[in-house]
Amino acid sequence: MTVTRFQDLPLAERDRKWDAAAADKRVRAWAGAEDRPNEKYRQAHVWYDGDDADEFGAYKLPIADVVDGELKVAPRAVIAAAAVVDGARGGVDLPDQDVPRVKAHLAKYYARMGDTPPWDR
Repeated sequence: MTVTRFQDLPLAERDRKWDAAAADKRVRAWAGAEDRPNEKYRQAHVWYDGDDADEFGAYKLPIADVVDGELKVAPRAVIAAAAVVDGARGGVDLPDQDVPRVKAHLAKYYARMGDTPPWDR
């Protein structure tokens, strides 16, 4: 189990719509990962199961999309991921020891957005 390394990716426009399924298709094409995940595909997610890193289903908490050919973090995706980590929609199934690192990862993007993550409000 592992939390991805913080990439400090550029932010997309805050009001950009977030469609996880559509973003996943664009990220797969951008990363050249149509058949199986790779390092570039991993950059678009906050967490993945290292034991199944070759399976798309091992990746959780997508936060990035391809905008004008560049991987960018979608603020609405960060907000959605943080809400799930904080228990919305039934929460997310992650190992307890990974949750603080996932929250720290997301909190860095919240800071860049000039906002506070839900667990700190």
